[in-house]
Amino acid sequence: MSRYDNYETPLASRYAKKELGIDKITDEMIEQMKAKVVVSDEAFDVARAEEKLRRHDVMAHVHAVTDNTELIFMRDALDLILPKLAKVIHNLKEFALKYKDLPTLGFTHAQPAQCISVGKRAAQWIQELVMDLEDIEHVRAGLKFRGAQGTTGTQASFMEIFNNDSPKIDKLNEILCEKAGFPGCYDISTQTYTRKVDLRVANALCSFGATAQRIACDIRHLAHMKEIEEPFEATQIGSSAMAYKRNPMRSERITSLGRKLASLNVNFSNTFVNQWFERTLDDSAIRRIDIPEMFLLTDAILISLDNVTNGLVVYPATIRAHLMQELPFMATENIIMKMVSKGASRQEAHEQIRVLSHQASYAVKMEGKPNDLIERIKKTEYFKPVWSEIDAMLDPKLFIGRSAEIVERYCGQGGVVEQKLAKYMDYIKSSATAELSV
Repeated sequence: MSRYDNYETPLASRYAKKELGIDKITDEMIEQMKAKVVVSDEAFDVARAEEKLRRHDVMAHVHAVTDNTELIFMRDALDLILPKLAKVIHNLKEFALKYKDLPTLGFTHAQPAQCISVGKRAAQWIQELVMDLEDIEHVRAGLKFRGAQGTTGTQASFMEIFNNDSPKIDKLNEILCEKAGFPGCYDISTQTYTRKVDLRVANALCSFGATAQRIACDIRHLAHMKEIEEPFEATQIGSSAMAYKRNPMRSERITSLGRKLASLNVNFSNTFVNQWFERTLDDSAIRRIDIPEMFLLTDAILISLDNVTNGLVVYPATIRAHLMQELPFMATENIIMKMVSKGASRQEAHEQIRVLSHQASYAVKMEGKPNDLIERIKKTEYFKPVWSEIDAMLDPKLFIGRSAEIVERYCGQGGVVEQKLAKYMDYIKSSATAELSV
């Protein structure tokens, strides 16, 4: 067993005595402190026993685990989460680049709109995940230590220990931060570090929960349209009742977990609001539940997202079929402009298109027929000057604008995403895709 397997507070070492010259602390006292600060199963049993005896869980924490420990836990948890989030972003980056120029219908108000590309839609998901990465990195970088501050943050007890030598107290906290791996202590503390810290961390993680829901819901809608599906094993059962179904169960799980995570920051906000004066104890029970749950939810979502985003299945033929149902309407503006270039009146061309579009729309909606607008245009004598050019105007790639360029610029070599992921590449290259028990 390594000597680092057990937590040892910096105060329980000779280092403090040598560096700060506290002659009142004897070797025997140090050994007694060491015996009391080992974080083991027995230590947690002691905490439970103390709380039952004292009916005051702050005393339990004083006897076993301190407020500083929670900051260490959150810091280390964030360090575990960040590379996993980077892996999900990397998965989607590869997907976006692969399908950067595959045309697909865009949707506004859930109605067919101007074409985009499959990769362009994925790039939007990536951008939102990158925002989460930035937010989580920001709160991680901003985490500090509470340090040795005393009962209400005045350091009065330490003034007694150090004979009113303020610089030695500052030096003590420098040592504590150095040993615990923090850049410094919060400038102001009360009996605890401010619960604003918990809220800041929660806001970043809960925002990711919202992003996860949004991506998973898009995938579920795409699965409904049979355009894109999450991974589906050969022996997987899509529905207990209907054998033909391929229910997007993984994305549904992500949605469910994301909904729970996205709502947790309200608890942290209310806890922060109700820390009266130097602290109250109504933060204790809820933080015991919500801090671990917040990180466990985030981790579970990232495991599922890694699995889904690294195995998305695309059906180009279905995507094109849906696109071609709407493309004739989108192509009409190009047809009008081509007619005008040949000397026709734009007003007249527009009216001709309007009448034919309404006829084709009626056939689609009322008669269940395919969109035959192009065939109607080809049979209308007015449009004879452009009949030979109409088919060329129906290439879907003519309607996706700069989608491919936008994806390449954002996700490609030297782009924003590559820069954001640079520090995580060792983890990304060495980690296997998460496997799920659906």
